[in-house]
Amino acid sequence: MKKIGLFFIYATTAALLTSCGTATINPNYSSANPELMIIGKEAPAGKAPELLNLGSYCLSVTEKWKIDGKTPDGQTIWTKDSLRKVQPCR
Repeated sequence: MKKIGLFFIYATTAALLTSCGTATINPNYSSANPELMIIGKEAPAGKAPELLNLGSYCLSVTEKWKIDGKTPDGQTIWTKDSLRKVQPCR
């Protein structure tokens, strides 16, 4: 009987410590670099593809915005994809 009582006390203490000891982390929907992530309802304005001359080759850079989810208050999370492709220089 004494073992059952000790088990009950340890189980209760463990349950209280785990439930009260874990804090919920609030999500942070902001970015230090707004060129990578934007919160809003409309798609950000896209840029035309760039052709960068890097000496012996050229690099075509295309940036596209995509929907990456929603915040709890219903705003759209936009993230930018940067697509790069090597091309011969002209």
